[in-house]
Amino acid sequence: MPQTHNEHAPLNLSLNSVKQSLTNHLIFSIGKDPITATDRDWFFTLANVVRDRLIEGWMETMRRYYENDAKRVYYLSMEFLIGRSLMNSVLNIGFIDEVKQACIDAGVELDRVTELEFDAALGNGGLGRLAACFLDSMATIGLPGYGMGIRYEYGMFNQKIENGWQVEHPDNWLRYGNPWEFPRPEVLYPVKFGGRVVEYRNEHGRMHHHWMEDDEVMAMAYDTPTPGFGAKTVNNMRLWSAKASRDFDLKYFNEGNYIKAVEDKNESENLSKVLYPDDTTAMGRELRLKQQYFFVSASLQDIIYRFLKHHSDFGELPDKVAIQLNDTHPSIAIPELMRLLVDNHDLEWDRAWDITSRTFAYTNHTLMPEALETWPVSLFEAILPRHLQIIYEINQRFLQGVMHRFPGDTELLRRMSIIDESRGRRVRMAHLAIVGSHHVNGVAQIHSDLMKTTIFADFERYYPGKLTNITNGITPRLWLNQANPGLAQLATRHIGKGWITDLGKLRQLSALADDSGFQAEFRAVKRANKEKLAAILAHKLRLDVNPDSLFDVHVKRIHEYKRQLLNVLHVITLYNRIRSNPALEVVPRTVIFGGKAAPGYAMAKLTIKLINDVADIVNHDPATRGLLKVAFLPNYDVSTASEIIPAADLSQQISTAGTEASGTGNMKLALNGALTIGTLDGANIEMKEEVGAENIFIFGLTAEEVARTKNDGYDPWSHYHANSELKWALDMIASGYFSPDQADRFLPIFNNLTRDGDHYLLLADYNTYIAAQERVDSLYRHPEQWTRCAILNVAGMGKFSSDRTIGEYASKIWGARPVL
Repeated sequence: MPQTHNEHAPLNLSLNSVKQSLTNHLIFSIGKDPITATDRDWFFTLANVVRDRLIEGWMETMRRYYENDAKRVYYLSMEFLIGRSLMNSVLNIGFIDEVKQACIDAGVELDRVTELEFDAALGNGGLGRLAACFLDSMATIGLPGYGMGIRYEYGMFNQKIENGWQVEHPDNWLRYGNPWEFPRPEVLYPVKFGGRVVEYRNEHGRMHHHWMEDDEVMAMAYDTPTPGFGAKTVNNMRLWSAKASRDFDLKYFNEGNYIKAVEDKNESENLSKVLYPDDTTAMGRELRLKQQYFFVSASLQDIIYRFLKHHSDFGELPDKVAIQLNDTHPSIAIPELMRLLVDNHDLEWDRAWDITSRTFAYTNHTLMPEALETWPVSLFEAILPRHLQIIYEINQRFLQGVMHRFPGDTELLRRMSIIDESRGRRVRMAHLAIVGSHHVNGVAQIHSDLMKTTIFADFERYYPGKLTNITNGITPRLWLNQANPGLAQLATRHIGKGWITDLGKLRQLSALADDSGFQAEFRAVKRANKEKLAAILAHKLRLDVNPDSLFDVHVKRIHEYKRQLLNVLHVITLYNRIRSNPALEVVPRTVIFGGKAAPGYAMAKLTIKLINDVADIVNHDPATRGLLKVAFLPNYDVSTASEIIPAADLSQQISTAGTEASGTGNMKLALNGALTIGTLDGANIEMKEEVGAENIFIFGLTAEEVARTKNDGYDPWSHYHANSELKWALDMIASGYFSPDQADRFLPIFNNLTRDGDHYLLLADYNTYIAAQERVDSLYRHPEQWTRCAILNVAGMGKFSSDRTIGEYASKIWGARPVL
């Protein structure tokens, strides 16, 4: 008989147990013999070994929550940028040494096997990675937290660089299967679209609404265990996949028209095919709205089902359930919960609204009005007719309250209305989220302050105290313990391993900042990381770089407000200085870019082309004498970030002040010993306070100065004509110096920065940016001083743990407690 283990006994983490599990899973789960097993077979074998050791903790955690009738937190997000799970789980469970030795004994190269895991790229940047960090922290501190999203069949596109241009390829991350997920075919909910709403009065004279003649899609759950550090708590991420309500139309099939027979099935299942369809087309916009409602409706039906298993009074819902809206994408959840309570469970409107508004909280992630999500009323009417009715009712009641508080102020009513009447009637999703939530938080102090004084000033006046701040954070488990084992081990040797779950303990490293021995160890770790990245650049780009050069890193989504172009202007300026003065003493510098441009974002894609064309000229010009190299690493994702960030010397965080809500790349880079060059924007301000003003390179206009400059009538031409180096760099871009095959290729960039008004004030900040870069060069010439600053940056990152962030959400917003 096959061996079994006691279901209540903890799975053994001993070396012998791991070796036995490896052998058993290779044979009985994968169906291979060690002689014929491929690296991919070993990956799935190892994943099964790890998964076994997650499941028991997962089951025990769920039982604990039910026994304690714990308040649960549901984190609704369109994105979860998880990355790879194997090593993260091994480290969180705590048996890395046993796994390594078992692989050595089996003749398996662990590093090669782990590289075969596909990144779960179910997000496109900071929003999705933040959600993943939050899941890690909720599990680590023992908070009953569930991630709810979409199981995209194709994640964020795979970025290739072809002739310098970004080319998007499908990201088929499920090609070989996903060993971490558990399909739940029994967890299935109908999600409806279209149709019409019929109104009628019941026997008591109450108005009822029936949504009928709609199209139906089924949402099926896939569960993924999410372990905290130590694996005492293993929470759940539930992702929804779209399934047709009927596999195919038998009538068409019997007529021999197989294509028509499966047409509805294919159309239904397209809902969860691709992360963020291109919204430059009407069809793409419709699909995106459907995606948002699809996962929200399934999640809320599931939440209510789970609540009703143990409770009968909906009045208890806000005491037992907290729902966090990660940006506006899931804000349709507010009218959906109202629909479920009023239409399906027969609650009166006022009671349903009280329950709804005490259940939801909303995180805002942008200060730019043009980035706030809105939807045409006509599209809502076609796809979600009942929800539009509910939104109208919410808005009418809300505006009535505003009118009573501020009678006669029709302009205020227009500004605060959930329906924007000025642009062809659109639903303002941020306004809906604010009105329907009990708390609204920004993600850095400056962001939250600006939220209250600019875009949501009216709401701050109407709802005093509703708008608050919770500064973002990152998980130290991935971004230091896993990504940078050299630095993690160095810290643990000197201050113990408590920092892994209490990042504030890194402050103890401050006492070692002037210790020459510790400095030497710190530099050795950084040098090894830079050598590793240099090897990657040589392999992927055939670019030979000097590991002793300053690694100047700018990795994030390509967007005008993140100002990769300002960095390019510095590169060109430095290039011109080297060429025009062969005797100039220059700190050797390797400038590394990474990031994806949205497929429909022409200016961002042109920026990538410019970076690559500048790199082609600079890297091959003998006049640079190898003092300047430029690299664009394609397909920036979590795994690539884990290779770049530990090797960075300088972190570029140069968004226009007042545009970046928080940023988390800034935290990851500083935690790994990079010094920041940045504006007083987002979390840079709080980082400056934590690490000390002398250990960060700040430049540029403040948010107040940016607003004043724009109000006073900003003229980029004045900067162009006043600065010869700036003019030289811009003229080179405009004239085709970097694009001899097409002289006017980059004229749109030149025009954008001059004739079209330089919306993000690159030219206004150019002088101070160049001056800050000169301070960078000056400090880098003194390794001991540079190392001291880098150590103090690591030591000052305690505040920016996502454990602290989640602790604040739990106490300030959710009213939830850890269950350990």
